[in-house]
Amino acid sequence: MSELSPRRRLLVLAICCMSLLLVSLDNTVLNVALPSLQRDLDASTSGLQWTIDAYTLVLASLLMLAGSTADRIGRRRVFTGGLVVFTLGSLLCSLAPNLEALVAFRMVQAVGGSMLNPVAMSIITNTFTDPRERARAIGAWGAVVGLSMAAGPLVGGLLVDSVGWRSIFWINLPVGLAALVLTLRFVPESRAPKARRADPVGQLLVIALFGSLTYAIIEAPHASLSITVPFGAVALASLVALLRYESRRHEPLIDLRFFRSAPFSGATVIAVSAFASLGGFLFLSTLYLQNVRGLSALEAGLWMLPMALPTFLCAPLSGRLVGNRGPRLPLLIAGGAMTAAGLLFALLEAETSNAALVVGYVLFGVGFGFVNAPITNTAVSGMPRAQAGVASAVASTSRQLGQALGVAVIGAVLAAGVDSSSYAESFTEASRPGWWILTACGLAVLVVGAATSGHWARATARRTAERLESAEIREAAGADA
Repeated sequence: MSELSPRRRLLVLAICCMSLLLVSLDNTVLNVALPSLQRDLDASTSGLQWTIDAYTLVLASLLMLAGSTADRIGRRRVFTGGLVVFTLGSLLCSLAPNLEALVAFRMVQAVGGSMLNPVAMSIITNTFTDPRERARAIGAWGAVVGLSMAAGPLVGGLLVDSVGWRSIFWINLPVGLAALVLTLRFVPESRAPKARRADPVGQLLVIALFGSLTYAIIEAPHASLSITVPFGAVALASLVALLRYESRRHEPLIDLRFFRSAPFSGATVIAVSAFASLGGFLFLSTLYLQNVRGLSALEAGLWMLPMALPTFLCAPLSGRLVGNRGPRLPLLIAGGAMTAAGLLFALLEAETSNAALVVGYVLFGVGFGFVNAPITNTAVSGMPRAQAGVASAVASTSRQLGQALGVAVIGAVLAAGVDSSSYAESFTEASRPGWWILTACGLAVLVVGAATSGHWARATARRTAERLESAEIREAAGADA
């Protein structure tokens, strides 16, 4: 791809950010609509979990396939296909007659979403080649997540209260169509110099791993051990088979050599932990504000602004810090703030006090705002540009897997402890273990961030990048011969 003018690069960034807004807004809006959806479709807690996790699971399962496919056949081509499928899936979701259909249509949405975020990040990586400029672009990208968190609860609450939960999917239609037109007009085509072959066995093992693990967690409070244990065994067997198979494959779906880089491995763990915390935090907060405090969807959206606004404000600041000073400081701030937020709810029952609730939301928003840019920048900056799609897809997969596991685990803990006959009275006590789990996720961000952002970690990243580039040169020379 030829070098673009500064104005054209900013336009490409804006178009890619539109796709992120499309996917991120959909999740935040849906969280606010959960209680309304629960009443309308007579859904249980596990049913609500599946409306979120069906999407994130399919997304996580297909992201790496989408990233490698985009590197092979063309990033713009895959990106435009994703916009079409996601927009169509949104239309189908708005017409869903029951919970089962909604879950199925959410999976259609996810197929399109898997073709958007990692491919957009790959486009950004190949458009912004200067490391500092790229870090700032990724910071702007992260700010869009904050924008979706700020706008999503308000837009979703307004739509749910005035029109109904089905209307939350309508907002994707004009945004998706506008992004599609702009992509066809302004985004240049690009692909990796050397195409990677498809890995269907690895893809099936990833689907089996993610699906069986999440099913076992979500259904654990309701199903017998004779059902959940076999699914847990399938997840374990899939993980072992995936590691053995991918390590022997010439062009694997997941290049395990990436994980020799301590920053890349750390970014993966941090992404899972941070987004598990986000998924659990939003799930608990939404149900608490509407089902326990009795707030409307719009009022709940307003209450979540103290979390959303700091995320929006801190994300670009984090990008600048990463570009100027590296990822260490943003990761320490993120881990510290998210841990403090979890402790506030776990120890001091912050939800019982308006002031403490606002402080907890602000702390979590600050932490999540700082965590996105170092994850993305660390994942792609130490890798060869030819493998940018695969590297960014691993980071995106870690995010979606984390969010799916966060909703699954927190929802399972909540379902096991809530008494349906006295929901409001039992909710606070039943949610306490969940807040401790979210505290542990924040602590993982803090500890792993500190451990994998030092000089020795950067040295492992340099060695990994050099080995990958050398291997690519040798493979290219062998192919020419």
